[in-house]
Amino acid sequence: MSDDDDFMHEDEDEDFDFDYEDEDEEEPDADLENKYYNAKGHKEDDPESAMKEFRAVVTAEEEKGDWGFKALKQMVKLSFKQGNYAATLDHYRELITYIKSAVTRNYSEKSINNILDHVSTSQDMAFLETFYSETLATLEEIKNERLWTKTNLKLAKLWLDRHEYARLNKILRQLHQSCQNDDGTDDQKKGTLLLEIFALEIQMYTETKNNKKLKVLYQQCLHVKSAIPHPRIMGVIRECGGKMHMGEKEWERAQTDFFEAFKNYDEAGDPQRIQCLKYLVLANMLMESQINPFDSQETKPYKNDPQITAMTDMVDAYQRKQLPEVERILRTNKATILGDPFIRTYIDDVLHNIRTQVLIALIRPYTRIELRFVSTQLNISSSEVEDLLVNLILDNKVDGRIDQVNQRLELHSHSSDAIHYNALDKWSTNVASLYSSCIQKVAAA
Repeated sequence: MSDDDDFMHEDEDEDFDFDYEDEDEEEPDADLENKYYNAKGHKEDDPESAMKEFRAVVTAEEEKGDWGFKALKQMVKLSFKQGNYAATLDHYRELITYIKSAVTRNYSEKSINNILDHVSTSQDMAFLETFYSETLATLEEIKNERLWTKTNLKLAKLWLDRHEYARLNKILRQLHQSCQNDDGTDDQKKGTLLLEIFALEIQMYTETKNNKKLKVLYQQCLHVKSAIPHPRIMGVIRECGGKMHMGEKEWERAQTDFFEAFKNYDEAGDPQRIQCLKYLVLANMLMESQINPFDSQETKPYKNDPQITAMTDMVDAYQRKQLPEVERILRTNKATILGDPFIRTYIDDVLHNIRTQVLIALIRPYTRIELRFVSTQLNISSSEVEDLLVNLILDNKVDGRIDQVNQRLELHSHSSDAIHYNALDKWSTNVASLYSSCIQKVAAA
């Protein structure tokens, strides 16, 4: 990270964070400015000297102001980089006293946000919890509700990413309470914030597979009024809804939700749109749709995306019932397709579907067929063939019986196809009889 990128473009904030209320103030103290930039120049080659010089800037400032605030930010960063978390906290505690009155509200909010993003890379949970809790205590003291909410959302996302669900749940309860009326009902005027909170909660229930609470919350999300959420938030909610429907084997509803999630992610420019598009393709195959999901205006631009081509090839092979090709695509694209645990969960269902379709087409011309022959054609064991046939017989999709002694399938003469052919034969006989009768009548006349 370069000097000009401190705390995610910190200097851009410093240079361009105009506040028109301060136009009449005097120019910053030139000596403090020189001390600050001199200290900054020693950051890389002599961090200890830089730290002392930044401290000198803070000490030299008669009243708390911008230069002391900037110096403390550098001290927070330097001590964090050195892994000295105790010193980082000490410098930060001093820094947050400045946000009460020494620096503008807008500038302090940007700075705190960027510092929190920076320190959140730490793996020390105790340090992070202390860092955030002290930030939140100060924000509560100065009644900065907006930054308090943003900080809590940031912390909730951090715990979600690290699967710290107990900590996450505690924060979600606090955030939810801040969106309630005195009677405990949700304040619909805070609908946008409510959806942002629900998006975090719904992800937690999805990851912990708490389907009961997930279902209730999903419906609640769809009924929040007076909300103008960021499209990414609706993308998250719809994606979780799609995963919920997949778990219930409601493929069509899942496909609808994944499509809506994809559109929202696409509008937000979120890279998750690619993964969600894969889920859409997956649901499309499971519902045995003959409509190509890449025919729509929204998805068509991604048809040739390198991360998507394997899925488009699989859809094509699936719709043509080319089982060997589907299996080849899965083998050669393990990382792209099977790298996602969610997709991997349902690949067996996809293979089951296509094997079933191929099996029905394979046995159609026969009245008797060896299971060993079928297993060779489907590239699965005879026992798996038997399981498929049992399900098809129970579902009345195949009218026959399995001869387990001779390991073959015997189709009854009144199977659906046999009925069809018998009906044609009967119709042909009736036509012939009618024709003969007509000829006899004509001859008699």
